[in-house]
Amino acid sequence: MAAQQSDFDGKPQQQLGGSFLDNPLPPPPPCLELFPSNVPSSVNLTLEPLNLDGLSLLKGRVSTQQVFALSNSDLLPGIYEGGLKLWEGSLDLVKTLRSEDEAKRLSMAGKRVLELGCGHGLPGIFACLKGAAVVHFQDFNAEVLQCLTIPNVNANLLNSEAEIRYFAGDWGEVHQLLSHSNSDENCSSELDECGGYDIILMAETVYSISALPNLYQLIKKCMSRSGGVVYMAAKKHYFGVGGGSRRFLSVVDKDGFLKASLVAEVADGSSNVREVWKLEIK
Repeated sequence: MAAQQSDFDGKPQQQLGGSFLDNPLPPPPPCLELFPSNVPSSVNLTLEPLNLDGLSLLKGRVSTQQVFALSNSDLLPGIYEGGLKLWEGSLDLVKTLRSEDEAKRLSMAGKRVLELGCGHGLPGIFACLKGAAVVHFQDFNAEVLQCLTIPNVNANLLNSEAEIRYFAGDWGEVHQLLSHSNSDENCSSELDECGGYDIILMAETVYSISALPNLYQLIKKCMSRSGGVVYMAAKKHYFGVGGGSRRFLSVVDKDGFLKASLVAEVADGSSNVREVWKLEIK
């Protein structure tokens, strides 16, 4: 399926003439940490202003042709997972975080934050602006971090005191690199002996049914046992690929470790219903 023209179209139902489920996925790329020095000098990033209800940010734009040699693709499962595109759920998440902060239901000051499937990294950037002590960005593709995330973070955060790091890799393996992951899922819920991230952010990460178990287990491995929360923005359903917020929440409910509450719903009539959920330890 050809790439959509809008920045904010939904995840495509088909890719390159076939369903996502037609073929087995290739082995995932290796997990690794990326650094600002890894940004290629040849990257041609165009910065555009972005106004989110009065909050001014910058969004980078770089072509899939330049980075992946893909001219007609929003994502190619197991190879490129759409990280160069600005998905609407990312904007929903930033707006929700801002609302939660203004209502004093969420404070990021001094917190350890992890953004999964970061792409542009706008939610993580917002966390930095609100005084987070640690913000780690994760994406499936190292190329996305090199050519988009790192330059976009640098453009938005000229002076940040946060510890900012970047990690590439599949959700089934990347916890081995993350410095605040829990080595033991049975750590005490009363004492934060195993560390973990205080806040985990993710937008448009639950479109693939096959990836949901690894994503959920990664959250459990990375979430602080002492008041940790997850904010998830997603479409209610991703037609054609089977995923969606409700499908992911069924995985959450079946395990019984976390509880979920709906924070925001966006039903503008022009696209699939979008939601933002908050997950907490029971």
